[in-house]
Amino acid sequence: MVTIVHHPAYAADMPDGHRFPMNKYATLAEVLLAEGLAAPDTFVTPQPVSIEEASQAHDLAYVEAVLRLDLPPEAVRRIGLPLAPSVVERAFAAAGGTLAAARLALSGGLACNAAGGSHHAAADHGAGFCILNDVAIAAAVLLGEGTVQRVLVADLDVHQGDGTARIFADDPRVFTFSMHAEKNFPVRKAASRRDVGLADGMEDAAYLAVLAVELPRVIADSQPDLVFYNAGVDPHRDDRLGRLALTDEGLYRRDRYVIETVRSRNIPLATVTGGGYGPDVAAVAARHAMVFRAARDHEAGAVGL
Repeated sequence: MVTIVHHPAYAADMPDGHRFPMNKYATLAEVLLAEGLAAPDTFVTPQPVSIEEASQAHDLAYVEAVLRLDLPPEAVRRIGLPLAPSVVERAFAAAGGTLAAARLALSGGLACNAAGGSHHAAADHGAGFCILNDVAIAAAVLLGEGTVQRVLVADLDVHQGDGTARIFADDPRVFTFSMHAEKNFPVRKAASRRDVGLADGMEDAAYLAVLAVELPRVIADSQPDLVFYNAGVDPHRDDRLGRLALTDEGLYRRDRYVIETVRSRNIPLATVTGGGYGPDVAAVAARHAMVFRAARDHEAGAVGL
């Protein structure tokens, strides 16, 4: 069975009608159970990250202000989420989940966090529904303690991983790779180690062809001890905030390709869910489940779609 990290706090309280579909995390857990991808007693429950751990990637003053619920109004608007206790609890729990998934991947080869991918959060601010950058925190903690020496962040969310790129701009130990819709948010892009901006409306075949060139190249260039994979489902053609045109099959093939490519090189892989938006929470959650299906099929040796 796939190693899955999940915490009940992943689903925070949100105002009615908010465009961030927070209920997708609880629905995703239900999908994983219903499909036999997990059982109630097999979810790994993580510890939320500590202030010290969060401060490995973020400024301490910012982390403390978040915990005090004391950010300026303009900073809260930039994040786009209410600065409420359950929302902050979720941010720390999701970061703990990504750190736990990374440690489990290092010991077992592959592990999946059922949240995470908050890649717009930079060292001193949040943005784009992201308060804490969970992947950056996990990478910084593991690098700081010497557990790993080199990390690759493979970010296939439809939006550029600008926060992650900025946090590690001067750290050669972290190779940030972002393959995203060029004309999508953020307007002002950061400089990842490798950025691939895609044209609006790109469909499955063209997308997968680009990925088949880029992913082996960045793995060879970075020689990582660990890969974090942001499996955002917002490249889907029906996503409310995406500009690409992948199908369900395309998402599955993408996820399966990433998993096979990384694991065939015996590199540990930790996945996070990334973005996925739309009024149909069940449909969004089903797309998020794709990476868990791909992980199961990889471990079972099943033939992909």
